[in-house]
Amino acid sequence: MEILYGRDKIKIEIPPGMDVTVIRKPSMPVLPDPKQAVLKALENPVDNGKNPQSLAQLARNASSACIVICDITRPVPNALFLRPVIETLMSHGIPPQSICILVATGLHRPNLEKELEELIGDPWVLQTVNVINHDARNDAHHRDFGKTASRGTPVKLNRHLVDADLRIVTGLVEPHFMAGYSGGRKVIAPGVAHADTITTFHNHAFMSHPAAVNCNLKSNPLHETQLEIVEMIGGAFAINTVIDEDRNLSMINFGEINASHQQAVEFIQDYCRVPVDDLFDVVITSGAGYPLDKTYYQSVKGMVGAMDILKPGGDLIIAAQCSEGLGSPEYVDAQRRFTQLGPTAFLASLKPKQFADIDEWQTQMQIKAMAIGKIHLYSELSDESLKITGVQPVNDLNTFIKNMAASHPRVAVIPEGPYVIPYRNQPDRVPT
Repeated sequence: MEILYGRDKIKIEIPPGMDVTVIRKPSMPVLPDPKQAVLKALENPVDNGKNPQSLAQLARNASSACIVICDITRPVPNALFLRPVIETLMSHGIPPQSICILVATGLHRPNLEKELEELIGDPWVLQTVNVINHDARNDAHHRDFGKTASRGTPVKLNRHLVDADLRIVTGLVEPHFMAGYSGGRKVIAPGVAHADTITTFHNHAFMSHPAAVNCNLKSNPLHETQLEIVEMIGGAFAINTVIDEDRNLSMINFGEINASHQQAVEFIQDYCRVPVDDLFDVVITSGAGYPLDKTYYQSVKGMVGAMDILKPGGDLIIAAQCSEGLGSPEYVDAQRRFTQLGPTAFLASLKPKQFADIDEWQTQMQIKAMAIGKIHLYSELSDESLKITGVQPVNDLNTFIKNMAASHPRVAVIPEGPYVIPYRNQPDRVPT
């Protein structure tokens, strides 16, 4: 049996006698002609009940456009749709010098050189339009829209997006352990938001809300704030995609941002949420492989995605390559504070803050998983980095699994990691 790990997969061996449940998505449809599917989506926008227009129609009434794409941590099939989008804009009156691509890095590092080439996936795009990395810390790059009415979140967004006549965000819709689902409105905030915006709606109050969980939009404070931000800026349009376990295109659409996102959520939720009848002694999962498992920071998603089916006191084993180490300097600092203070004192230090310290929210999410059971990490992190993960390192994955066989008879394996969210079939779960 194989699970995702880095750019490849890693083989795991389940000893005889262990009762194994493999948790995968049901078989997903694959679009037979992805290029044609892109063109069809651009010509046939999602019906939002307000006379939706195709991309060509929208371009005729615009003199500038900004296309927002996710950063390198998301396996979005940019190479499939960026050129058709740009060609449509150009052929309907928007010159290439008035089109920009904005990389939605949030508070992540910029994507440059070879990495940017990989992200864009098409040399023609890089040669034709300007590509800009979002910088959440640069005040001059943002427009201030005041605060949200509901929770007082400051709203500052990248001016390249908000100043464009035509705003198009693109993304991949998949489970997200805070916002319910990725894609759509999330590409705007936190994607191209100022640090003040991001650190407010990632503070302790948002992160500890019971509805801020995987695959849930109902009463989710992050989702509600993101919708409010979209409304404050006057809306946008979106291309949302869904891919299968082998990263083939299963679905693509175009339209008003919220209608597009909702349609994609309705499509993916029947595949990514997998019910199980009971809890497991051991859960083996992955960090979803490259590019998500480049850092330990992103690998926390795999822990949280699997925690709902782990028996209290059980063992959660996650394989995540972490080829770029722990993550940002701010995240390293948060992990160091956590391992020095312990979970209770660390969480107590977060509660008074209106603005979270950058990336400490990921540590808060890790503590959620640690409260259920023991977490074991198989990775390529250095010994120095492993000391501040707060979890138990695994040197030989299959030997470790073998040693657990006698005392832990029931095991679940989630090969795709956080792209699949198993849940126990019980009535008290927060509904989607």
